[in-house]
Amino acid sequence: MAHRDRYSSQAVQDIWQFEWDRKDVYTCPADTEDPTYVLGMFPYTSGNLHMGHVRNYAITDAYARYRRMCGDEVLQPMGWDAFGLPAENAAERQLSDPQSWTDTCIEDMREEMEAMGFGYDWNREFTTSDPEYYQWNQWFFERFYEEGLVEYEAAAVNWCPNCETVLADAQVESVDDDEDDHDRDGVGGPISSQGVCWRCETPVETRELDQWFFSITDYAEELLDGLDDLEGWPESVREIQRNWIGKQEGASVTFDVPEDGDIEAFTTRLDTLYGATFLAISPGHDLARDLATDIDRVDAYLDGTRGRSDAERRSTASGVDTGVRAIHPLTGEELPVYVAEYVLDNVGTGAVMGVPAHNERDHAFASEHDLAITPVVRPSNSAEHDFSATAYTGEGTLENSGEYGGLDTERAREQLLADLECAESSVTYRLRDWLISRQRYWGTPIPVVHCEECGPVLVPEEELPVELPEYEPTAGNPLAENEAFVETTCPECGAAARRETDTMDTFVDSSWYYLRFLTADHGDAPFDTAQADEWLPVDVYVGGEEHAVLHLLYIRFFAHVLADLGLLDEPEPVQRLVNQGTVLHGGEKMSTAKGNVITPHEYGPETTRLFVLGAAHPRQDFEWTAKDVSSAYDLQQQLYDMVRAFTEADAGRSEREPRDDYLDREIDRTIAATTEEFDAFRFHRAISEIRSLAGVLGQYVEAGPVHEAVYRRGLKTLTALIAPITPYLAEELWNLLRCDGLAVEAEWPEPADNVSDYRIERALIDTTRADVRDICEVAGIDDPGEITLVVAPEWKYRAYETVRRADPEGAVVSQAFEDDLVADNRDVAGPYLADLQDRRRSLEPVLSPDAEQAILERAAWLLRAEFDAPVSVQTADATTDEDLLERAQPGKPAIHIG
Repeated sequence: MAHRDRYSSQAVQDIWQFEWDRKDVYTCPADTEDPTYVLGMFPYTSGNLHMGHVRNYAITDAYARYRRMCGDEVLQPMGWDAFGLPAENAAERQLSDPQSWTDTCIEDMREEMEAMGFGYDWNREFTTSDPEYYQWNQWFFERFYEEGLVEYEAAAVNWCPNCETVLADAQVESVDDDEDDHDRDGVGGPISSQGVCWRCETPVETRELDQWFFSITDYAEELLDGLDDLEGWPESVREIQRNWIGKQEGASVTFDVPEDGDIEAFTTRLDTLYGATFLAISPGHDLARDLATDIDRVDAYLDGTRGRSDAERRSTASGVDTGVRAIHPLTGEELPVYVAEYVLDNVGTGAVMGVPAHNERDHAFASEHDLAITPVVRPSNSAEHDFSATAYTGEGTLENSGEYGGLDTERAREQLLADLECAESSVTYRLRDWLISRQRYWGTPIPVVHCEECGPVLVPEEELPVELPEYEPTAGNPLAENEAFVETTCPECGAAARRETDTMDTFVDSSWYYLRFLTADHGDAPFDTAQADEWLPVDVYVGGEEHAVLHLLYIRFFAHVLADLGLLDEPEPVQRLVNQGTVLHGGEKMSTAKGNVITPHEYGPETTRLFVLGAAHPRQDFEWTAKDVSSAYDLQQQLYDMVRAFTEADAGRSEREPRDDYLDREIDRTIAATTEEFDAFRFHRAISEIRSLAGVLGQYVEAGPVHEAVYRRGLKTLTALIAPITPYLAEELWNLLRCDGLAVEAEWPEPADNVSDYRIERALIDTTRADVRDICEVAGIDDPGEITLVVAPEWKYRAYETVRRADPEGAVVSQAFEDDLVADNRDVAGPYLADLQDRRRSLEPVLSPDAEQAILERAAWLLRAEFDAPVSVQTADATTDEDLLERAQPGKPAIHIG
């Protein structure tokens, strides 16, 4: 193969893709024992890859390739999240149908992924819109139904008038990004957040519809407890899920409402019951709706609350007095009942007992509506508190509380709970059941038939899948307009019936897709349970933190249910979760709407991969800049030029010099460091290591004739280390170096010697070089005659280690003088030990004096090359200059520049 003057991945990618396919390097055999399962969240088939996709899959692919080089059998599959309203809308705009549009998008995206060099096992590919896949969505629905985990009920739901479909709460975005609002939303249940549609940003409305729900709330406690075991997940994601589930332990208190039943209020502070001066119910509370039918002011108020986010509602003190009065269960007083926006439907019972003296929101509401503020808890520190100005929300001692006065708040809660019939221990969750109904065509048909006689009836399992009919665009739900689809017979009684026309939320598709990849062609079941038990959980799952509840909670819910159904051994599907941040351009997230999109092909696959992995830690956002992209391109050219020049040059020398020893050691250090960075997904640091070694190799070449074997090892190591990141380039370099086999199948390099102290070694070299530069700069030395490095005497190292490791409560100096070598230098050791003791907390590990000297001698060529001066390394002894002897420290040699 002729050598090219410049490297171009586009010029070689077909060659290496052919070789990868020919050797079938990415296929994970079915008989593999527990492969390393690396998975990126599969893409929605939106038409083309964007930089968010590329970053996600570059991270996943780099790690999968790394583990393969480490000797693992690796499973890295790819499929298509194909259902959803955007495809239906796009097809309408293109005068096409969702299936044709989706197929075109998949073809385009697959070609782009292959061009990017992503190493997928395409034998496991599937599309969620295929009946062979979605029949199992229907099968799961029926199993859930049989287990009592499916409900069909009327509910106030989020309705997007533009998309003409229901949205789960998790698909409604707040107008602002209020953290409190985010924490309090439910998951896919009755309306909880009046914001905007997550896809089209249209303001969401409220409608009352019969809907299908998965009873995720039955698993609230189990899902919450399971978070503690997910040590491989980012704490931020676990905390988001904790807040979303929103467990609160407290008490429910029943207040009698004459002629209107009663109101059950939830409180975490039963000790403040005597301080309740009003009741407040949410706009969605049953009593509020009932009263609105007869009381105009209540009806008008409810109308005014629609379209407002939870954040807006929580921050307002608006409300309306219903005229209804509730009876305080302890005092018998009549308490006014208000409808108040700050009370959320999905928190607790949708009703609160207003205790303005001890709750900030209640205080603001009471102040706005001129309601009584009755303190019943005296602060523990006995400090005076101005209850007219603010609420006191801490613990303390009860007052104005009848027979419970004088009790501390914790004891009072226990006693009140034991004494009162109207109060009982209660646990509430913010989590709401998962609303899966969607009034659109492009989704999994819900396998239910509605019979006037029998009610909702499941479609018999042998008749699954219920397939989508041919698409015919209509206003609203095309399935509801398709009489041939709708009209059917009841499976139980045979009477005329109507088929369910709602389709499933597409998050059902993605809640179990990782299981289908195990046996994508399985025809008798959704997945092979034996293989699932062998291969799961997913070892590494890569995706954005924005999916913390939209997807990651659902995938856990499904796995827990399947475990209870006996289909899985492991209820947690993912062992390690890696979040990736956003790619920004011009300070904003890339999007077609903003006109700031950079497509992957603009800069080529490997420049793009190298840049997105090298720009920042995976979880951080970063800005796309032409300068940094250029730097990624230049690194590829630098490596290619180095290897090409080596293969075209005459053979180097065979005798060794100290700088060869240094280079061998630096290669080992780079291997150790890069391995750690790959294990930690810090690809940006791994790339920095590769750049650094390339720079050292360049200096090595400039310093004189190379040792052929040492230099070749350095180039081969660089090639292997960058192979997971730039696979086409690695194959080219591997081929030029005439290495055996393919780079993708090469073994991950290992250090030739123990380099456990590589960080200490590097710090010694870097600090010493920096100190020489500083001395030259401060002293104005432009052309040093010679450079002498003096390693500290051994007694200083012994004293140093004694102080560093000593018990801080012990007699450190006396411990040091127990060493004979330190004791022999008592006259100078005293002040030195005192200084060490002052710096004890900042003392870092150091090497032995012999190791320091050996490393400095190997690195001396770097100083000679930089300053064009002879360099000597000496050990301090009796003949050493007293000043140098005093200045020489462990890890920091004394420096003399002549």
